[in-house]
Amino acid sequence: MRILLIALVLANGLYFAWSHGALAAFGWLPASYGEREPHRLEQQVRPGALQIKPAASSPSPAPQSAR
Repeated sequence: MRILLIALVLANGLYFAWSHGALAAFGWLPASYGEREPHRLEQQVRPGALQIKPAASSPSPAPQSAR
């Protein structure tokens, strides 16, 4: 049971390090690592054209009568 626990903790630690780019020196870099916020903000096309509209209100369904 201890070996399983140690293996899971080690796997979680390795995944955390990989997902945060700590293993980039070894060539293990996640595909989305280069797409962090500063680069994504520069790639936006016409962000001013975005309009947020309220949801269309639909009539509530009629209550069903008990038969």
